[in-house]
Amino acid sequence: MGRKTAKDPAIHKVNFRMNSSDYERLMRMFRESEQKNLSLFIISVMLNREMKVVKVDKSTMDYYMRLTTFYTQYQAVGNNYNQLVKAIKSNFGEKRGLAMLYRLEKTTIELISITKQLFALTDEFEKKYLAKKE
Repeated sequence: MGRKTAKDPAIHKVNFRMNSSDYERLMRMFRESEQKNLSLFIISVMLNREMKVVKVDKSTMDYYMRLTTFYTQYQAVGNNYNQLVKAIKSNFGEKRGLAMLYRLEKTTIELISITKQLFALTDEFEKKYLAKKE
């Protein structure tokens, strides 16, 4: 019953003092690491353990959400496009159908242009904000 005992429990306590500048530096590093436990952070730093820090950039998340919404709308346009072509083929004569398909073709070219701009903006965004710093 109760809590399971750890295989290697932490039974040793280490106590040390720091001057103000070292303490401030340590606390700044701790805040930047965004870890929750100061003791685990200090142990990681002292024993050179690998620390993984994940930072979430709100603007990147916002861009990603808008891009996802745009992709959903883009899929809907594709579905509507297919339905429209089928309706034109089955409901209109050859001349009128060709005229409507010509209009649809012009709109499709505009959509392709917008898509190319979107790809260019996304590439620029990735290079500027998502580049891995080595």
